[in-house]
Amino acid sequence: MSEPEPEVAAAAPDAAPEEQLALDVAEFPGGIHGALEAVLMVVDEPVTTPALASALEQPVADVEVALAELEDGYTAQNRGFTLRQVGGGWRMYSRHEYAPVVERFVLDGQQARLTQASLETLAVIAYRQPVSRSRVAAVRGVNVDGVIRTLLTRGLIEEVGQDHESTATLYGTTSYFLERLGLQSLEELPALAPYLPEVDVLDEIAEGGRG
Repeated sequence: MSEPEPEVAAAAPDAAPEEQLALDVAEFPGGIHGALEAVLMVVDEPVTTPALASALEQPVADVEVALAELEDGYTAQNRGFTLRQVGGGWRMYSRHEYAPVVERFVLDGQQARLTQASLETLAVIAYRQPVSRSRVAAVRGVNVDGVIRTLLTRGLIEEVGQDHESTATLYGTTSYFLERLGLQSLEELPALAPYLPEVDVLDEIAEGGRG
């Protein structure tokens, strides 16, 4: 009788993909500081320290130290931007000393016409405010991150709070928006709201499409 062949361990192939996906921030030219900057440059809302630590696969304590070092470094170098902790999260901001040049840039940009995408997004925010970015995207059916940034830069919309359940940032129109439209208040907006689809209806359509 022949002896049974030894079993081959199956754990090795499963471990390989995990090793390939692991991050080592030390391998990046800027280390943990450069990795943090890369992430913070693409966020539209403040991101928490634990979320940053998870993205970089680093201890929270190490990320906290690196964030403080970045903030101190920007101040020491008199950079035009700074890193601030607002609402429990971190985000890049223009330094207040440079407000005059930023204001000049924004005001000069008012001469350019808004794109169709910007006008549609502005209409959704005007009629559904306060509204989150995700709900605006649900109504329009497309990503609106870039358009939101444009409208914020133009001073037509602003952050007006957070949703209590999702903690998402809520947006509304500004007094400058009313001024540009020649309105005294939002009550003077044309009655277009009934023609905008309800988000609940859109959710039902989306669920039906998955079925």
